[in-house]
Amino acid sequence: MVAEAVVDCYDEYEQLSGLFVMIQERLTVPFETELLGVPVVIRKVDLRSSGVVAICHRGRLRQAIRILDLPLLDPAPEDVRWIQAYRWWAAGS
Repeated sequence: MVAEAVVDCYDEYEQLSGLFVMIQERLTVPFETELLGVPVVIRKVDLRSSGVVAICHRGRLRQAIRILDLPLLDPAPEDVRWIQAYRWWAAGS
């Protein structure tokens, strides 16, 4: 999966951008998870200087959380594997 996302990328930033595009295009949103024991809804992902973030909503509140720090419920939807691929890539870079 990572190889598919980073094909033709020349540096780490281009690889990050490629992974972000794959997550953005393939991750089905909205989906639910929990942060600090509180249910939240992930409505979109974004690319920031800190990396890929999930925009978490709870009522009228929203917060950007790095996808690397986002807990995923078990069982997770199949397309969440793109988040797992990003985590794998980030651990090696």
